Amino acid sequence: MSVTQTSLAGRRRLSQAELDMMITAHERFLTGKPGGKRASLRFLDLSRLDLAGRDLTDADLSASILDGCRMIRTKLERANLFGSDLRKADLRQANLRRADVRGCCLRGANLGQADLTQADFREGQIAIPHPRKGLDTLRHEDRAGEADGAIFTGATLDGSKFNGSSAFAADFTDCSLKGANLTGCNLKDANLSGAILEGAQVGGANLEGANLSGAVLTGVDTATARMSGADLSGSLRSPTPEALRRGQELIALAAGNQAWCETGGKQGTPAKFDGEDMRPLEGRLKGARLTAMSAKGACMVGLDLSGAQLQGANLEGADLRGACLIKADLRGARLVGANLTKADLRGACFGVLPLSADRSNPAALNQARLRYASVQAADLSAAIFDGADLRGANLTGARTTNTSFRDAEIASAIGFEGG
Repeated sequence: MSVTQTSLAGRRRLSQAELDMMITAHERFLTGKPGGKRASLRFLDLSRLDLAGRDLTDADLSASILDGCRMIRTKLERANLFGSDLRKADLRQANLRRADVRGCCLRGANLGQADLTQADFREGQIAIPHPRKGLDTLRHEDRAGEADGAIFTGATLDGSKFNGSSAFAADFTDCSLKGANLTGCNLKDANLSGAILEGAQVGGANLEGANLSGAVLTGVDTATARMSGADLSGSLRSPTPEALRRGQELIALAAGNQAWCETGGKQGTPAKFDGEDMRPLEGRLKGARLTAMSAKGACMVGLDLSGAQLQGANLEGADLRGACLIKADLRGARLVGANLTKADLRGACFGVLPLSADRSNPAALNQARLRYASVQAADLSAAIFDGADLRGANLTGARTTNTSFRDAEIASAIGFEGG
């Protein structure tokens, strides 16, 4: 089909060369270079073309056909995809933060590990060209966002708007949906195992037959949702009243650990949080000195431990899903069997902890789960990740000198270059 012809849907077919030229001009526009021009890709047939790795931030692709497009790591932040057709598109690791995908069809699309923070999937009014007269004669109809059978494994959908849309049998395994609006959404038979749904709204949603095993349901009210046949085994609910009451006691234990660190052991003592639900502490341990503390089997989901000093800490079997450990010092820490799925470990230090002139302890993460964790620029030198699950983890820029990954699931990790 020539570029001057129109498809049956009344949309002009673009060649790969034409598309590349328009995207290059758009990228020049974004960087302020001469010859730049904002991309207007509305009402076009771009099906099966390659947009992988390109920057289409703020571009207008509304009502276009992107069926089967290759869009791996494409930047579509704030892009207008209103009413577009993205069926079976490959959008793995794409950036769709605050993108407008109202009335968009994502049936069968792969959005694994994509960033869809605050993306809008709600109903939208789409324009349908006349089958013969094309764009000269348009009719409008309301269409709900559709993501039936789509893959969102490991994706970030925090604050996204799915209300009224359909994601029948979609795969949301290990994704983050914190604060998402799923009101009235059709999630029948969807796989939400291990998903973090903290604070999500599910009123009137259809979750019949959905797999919510191991999901984090903190602050989620399912009273008006349709839950028949849903699997809730191992799901994590809000902290109990007893856990909330113990919050002040745990803060006192943390203060004692801080004093122990500051006085060289003359005052206070290393805190013992074994088996505790520490979620009521929220961000109160940010930057805390918790050297040698013990939190074996503790629930630490979503805690802010950024900048914390956790040298030699025992976090064996702890649940740290979605926890923030940016630039935390974890030298010599024991995290055997810990769950760090979707945790933020950027810039964290997992190096060796010197104990004396001839003794030192490496960080131990044997059998730990770090699926889709952010490990960019972290120091993993000499750490032990034997048998760990790092599928989908981002290790771009991480130091892995002498790091042991024996029998670890590392093949699908991003940016892994080995030691």
